[in-house]
Amino acid sequence: MQKFQVLAHRGLVSEFVPENTIKAFADALEAGADVIETDVQCTSDGVVIVFHDEDLLRMAGIARKVSDMTWQEVSVLDIGHGKRIPSLKQALEYFPNARFNLDVKASAASKPTANVINEINARERVLISSFSDRRRTETISMIDGPIRTSAGSIRVLALWLSAKIGAAPLFKRLSREINALQIPVSKFPIRLDGERFISFTKRAGLELHYWTINDIDEVKRLKGLGANGIVTDNCDVVIAALKN
Repeated sequence: MQKFQVLAHRGLVSEFVPENTIKAFADALEAGADVIETDVQCTSDGVVIVFHDEDLLRMAGIARKVSDMTWQEVSVLDIGHGKRIPSLKQALEYFPNARFNLDVKASAASKPTANVINEINARERVLISSFSDRRRTETISMIDGPIRTSAGSIRVLALWLSAKIGAAPLFKRLSREINALQIPVSKFPIRLDGERFISFTKRAGLELHYWTINDIDEVKRLKGLGANGIVTDNCDVVIAALKN
């Protein structure tokens, strides 16, 4: 039976440890996280970095876009308590055995992300995701060999509709070339935790990960429904609770 996976959302953030930093990732892995869930953006000179926002205002108090700054400029920024923004290459090399879930946030990050994965041969421990199916397919098309990937928003909606009308062959066809669904429990009136939808997902051989789940009772409910994992801000708390 496959182990229920705990994906650490941007690592393990705490009072003195900002998100998406080497320290946040190290703390998450030490707590027992199965996967580091993180984001990638791209600097003006083509270096892919581990960062969520398109600008630096929230994390560094600088009203500039990541895409307008060089890696040299970004790499020296203090985003809290002396912590720096790592490049994707730095993160993957610092944790050579860790599994990463990479959310490609910008089209400009597609090629450099693929290049880094190819350069250090990280394909077997990375899953590529994006809200945009176009960004997702752009990225995986440049990676040397097959790589695990999850569906973008439009495809998730199409899968939900096909399950709702009971179109199993269509659901199966839409599931080709993806390995997982990483989704919220609901989106406006759409429930993505219904019995039929989960059943269709399982029959298609897809993993099912829900985000961002911090309530322990909700984690256990989703696990009971058949989820393969959850993305959480509190991987340490979730892991401890699941052991009990």
